[in-house]
Amino acid sequence: MTKSRRVSYAIICFALALSPASLGRTVPRSVANQSVKTIATQIPRVKTIPFVSRLVSNTLPYNLLLPLNYNDKNAKTKRYPVLYLLHGLTGHYTNWFERTRLADYAAADQIIIVTPEGKDGWYTDSATIPNDKYESYIIQELIPDVEKRFRVKSDRGARAIAGLSMGGYGALKFGVKYPQQFVFVASMSGALDAASWTEADLKGLASIFRSLQSVYGDPNSETRTANDLKKLYGSVTPAQLSSLPFIYLDCGTEDVLLPTNRSFAEVLRGKKTPYEYRELPGTHSWKYWDAQVKEVLRMANARFTR
Repeated sequence: MTKSRRVSYAIICFALALSPASLGRTVPRSVANQSVKTIATQIPRVKTIPFVSRLVSNTLPYNLLLPLNYNDKNAKTKRYPVLYLLHGLTGHYTNWFERTRLADYAAADQIIIVTPEGKDGWYTDSATIPNDKYESYIIQELIPDVEKRFRVKSDRGARAIAGLSMGGYGALKFGVKYPQQFVFVASMSGALDAASWTEADLKGLASIFRSLQSVYGDPNSETRTANDLKKLYGSVTPAQLSSLPFIYLDCGTEDVLLPTNRSFAEVLRGKKTPYEYRELPGTHSWKYWDAQVKEVLRMANARFTR
């Protein structure tokens, strides 16, 4: 099998893993098919903010999970570290609370968790649609809005970003492009080669191809080069290494994106970048992400300065 065919086959499996039917089979039974309203009723700490983005010219809601003691009288002046948790392709800002037990896992944590809406924008400023600025939105609008509305610490040592699949790609990209913003970045089952996937790789996968073409443009576009993770991390100089956030990534041993994650980890190893990479039993599924988000929470808490 040629390299192009191997990549195409892997992406076909990746697309099937993202289908609604597949997602439905892997959702934890206790939270499957819950609406946002139901979640808000059962988890009062979850707030939905209907934020209107000037950059994207659209309403991009985000969910926010507050610590249990946030509204206590003796905590009125307390400020908290924040973890931004990104969704995957075809997903939405509600996914983390609909499809995992994130609120339960974070019940003892003294942090705020924010789950933004990124649509299918790959957390990147589009090369073809002027208003699709999903990278600039996160940095220039979302983070300042969260820090304005809630008692969030605004220093680098109290800010982390993580995500699954498309969101894993986005989180690692924010880490290398904005290292002054984050102390910790993490990817679960990251679609880390997104900026380099071509039409040949995506033959027969029109919806994914349209998504990537809309964001990155032509195969040799400046946007692809500027958002290619391997190129970005591969160009980090020894002097810049100390300024990078700590990087964590994992992938399931039965995940079709395993080769992508292995090759990216090799780039980090070759550059002597501070990172941790794990392979664990699992597929590209919510069952896997529900388990791994607990470890991301643990590692983020360990990196935050208090």
